[in-house]
Amino acid sequence: MTSKLVWVAALFTLVSCTKQAVDNSPLNYVNPLIGTAPATTISAINHGHGTENNAQVIPSVTVPFGMTNWTPQTRATETKCVAPYYYNDSTINGFRGTHWLSGSCVQDYGSMSIMPLSGQLKCGTLERASAFTHNEEESTPYNYRVTLSDYNIQVEMTATRRCGMFRFKYLNEGEAHIVVNPNSDEGEGFTQILPRQNEIIGYNPVHRIYQGWGEKAGFSGYFVARFSHGFTNYGTYQDEDVFEHVTRISDLKNLGGFASFHVNKNEVIEVCIGTSFTSIEQARKNLDAEIGAKTFNEIKSDLKNTWESVLNKVQVEGENEDDKTKFYTALYHAFLQPRTFNDVDGSYVSFSGGDKILNSGDRNYYVDFSMWDTYRASHPLFNLLMPNENADMMYSLIDKAKQGGWLPIFPCWSSYTSAMIGDHAITTLADACIKNVIELNDEAYSYLLKNAFETPEDFAEYKNGKGRRALESYKKYGFVPLEDEVKESFHQQEQVSRTLEYAFDDFALSQVALKRGDNTNHELLTQRAFNYKNVYSAADSCVRGRYIDGRFTDEFNKLTRMPYITEGTPWQYTWYVPHDINGLMELMGGQEGFNNNLDNFHAAKQYWHGNEPGHQIPFLYNFSGEPWKTQKLVTEIMKQEYDSSVGGLSGNDDAGQMSAWYVFAAMGFYPVCPSVPEYVISGPHFDKITINQDNGNTLKIYAPGASSGKNYIQAYSINDKNVANNFLSHSDIVNGGILKFQMSDTPNKNWGREKNARPFSLSK
Repeated sequence: MTSKLVWVAALFTLVSCTKQAVDNSPLNYVNPLIGTAPATTISAINHGHGTENNAQVIPSVTVPFGMTNWTPQTRATETKCVAPYYYNDSTINGFRGTHWLSGSCVQDYGSMSIMPLSGQLKCGTLERASAFTHNEEESTPYNYRVTLSDYNIQVEMTATRRCGMFRFKYLNEGEAHIVVNPNSDEGEGFTQILPRQNEIIGYNPVHRIYQGWGEKAGFSGYFVARFSHGFTNYGTYQDEDVFEHVTRISDLKNLGGFASFHVNKNEVIEVCIGTSFTSIEQARKNLDAEIGAKTFNEIKSDLKNTWESVLNKVQVEGENEDDKTKFYTALYHAFLQPRTFNDVDGSYVSFSGGDKILNSGDRNYYVDFSMWDTYRASHPLFNLLMPNENADMMYSLIDKAKQGGWLPIFPCWSSYTSAMIGDHAITTLADACIKNVIELNDEAYSYLLKNAFETPEDFAEYKNGKGRRALESYKKYGFVPLEDEVKESFHQQEQVSRTLEYAFDDFALSQVALKRGDNTNHELLTQRAFNYKNVYSAADSCVRGRYIDGRFTDEFNKLTRMPYITEGTPWQYTWYVPHDINGLMELMGGQEGFNNNLDNFHAAKQYWHGNEPGHQIPFLYNFSGEPWKTQKLVTEIMKQEYDSSVGGLSGNDDAGQMSAWYVFAAMGFYPVCPSVPEYVISGPHFDKITINQDNGNTLKIYAPGASSGKNYIQAYSINDKNVANNFLSHSDIVNGGILKFQMSDTPNKNWGREKNARPFSLSK
């Protein structure tokens, strides 16, 4: 072989190997557009209402848990339940630095937008909008690209934790403009042009919803946009009124600023944007620290490497490429919330009012905890894969309690809210504590007890969102009676659901008390953990609203939504006893009655995967001697409620909970009862799974054939020791080692059915 042929062969081999390495990257399986169109899944169609049929995710370019996410903007409002981007929209009117709670039905806040134009200057968001096609749209976690058809401009963006960076390539020669604006729906905000510095700066004041709806939250979203080119013209605007060379504008509807340029064909203008919740000065510091003199490609490469590292915490192998897309996209979605709130130097505005500037020191301080959703699987997933980050999140919750006096129920926009029901900050902290991710000192523990036993003496504090809703009724009667309509809450009534969720929160806190040797509170809280029984109607085999005198309400249909149930039916909420499935089984007449009821529930198509209260239901057969049915159900849900299309998420993703469920299910186990260090086994869905942990340990899971339809467990071993349990302990995972599953396409109805093989339940 000649030297030339050797060189060509070597080059071909190098290219082939490089291509293979790239193709194996988990990033290639992430599609941020999944879930940006209305859900097309079965339960969304059967049970969803309005925005519940949208996953409400956006194609975010960001680091995991970033302060500001960067997304194309098809909707210009910060209105509740309106996401910045929807796949079915036909125009883009900007690119937003957003604080949207991924997958939610809340509000954006403190956001800003930037929009490049060519030709005539158009400032209003509707007027400036440009058509685009999905054929010219490319979305990844580290980079987004699109062509604005009306302006013949190619847009590309990437990000750091607190900053965004844009490349605007003008394909036509001539006049060019870039419009920058805060997205205030209240007619507030500020924009200033600094032409000598090639900057446009501004802020967008944040307002609360739920408690104190419309009131100022005490802080703003600040931004500094720095341009690579000097301005040939500049000014401010309000609606379509343009004020050339006027450098400041504030407190008007639809205000902003613009910079103009004359560009050559294919000329590129870059814009770096620093953001902060503290001040414009801090936004500029964040910009200098995180981007500085780095090039666009360097920032993009850094972000790509960050996501590679995070996604490689779980490596999956199998025959089904589509399942890999669903898995790694779910992992990406799971790592978007909560949100970093502090600046690079640790500065942040204090919780609930922002009247002080505090410092987080050597850790990040987080906000936007969708606690009613994420305590179920998201935070347990962080405890496994991102324990250091989750520890900072948990300490951030404690910091909020120190600053505001009460542990928050559902803290968003750095404020107390009682947006949803329950008291699940307690459960989330308990799970991290029991799994040794955090330590709760005496002061921190006191805040958990305070939430469980006390109500604010000052009614204004209670109305503001501090303390459990209806706690006094719950303590007095052992349930929340129908007479207590829970007026001081966004979700009013819902008494049965509150009773069930408080009983679980009490159980979780009892586990912390046990670990601390606080026997008095352990015993008291354990008794309260049985309060779920007080709203169970044996005649209906179902939960039901109840009055103070003990009568059950006549307003009852187990198949339809009732006012005493949260976002669901009584039958759907009946199964919400994560800590005591054995006790629930006893109420239903034992194992046979429980299984018959659960079978009938599924036969009636009552299971609704698109909402969180039922996420544990598919795993309950492991408690009742029929774990093969769990394996069957989980497999069906993974196929029917998730796909790789733009409508492939079943209902609101709710800060990643829907996605975290999929990640756990694909790995083959699920945390039915956070605060108990166990996971209920449902069987892996990949042939090989490698979990790389921060403690240096590696867990390898082998399940040959799982990716091609062998989804029933025949047997399994841990480090070559056969195990009968149908659950894993937390230590089984974090200690690393090898799990081997023998899988089949037919069920083994004897596997895991024995009582001593079943997961934890409070009742023995």
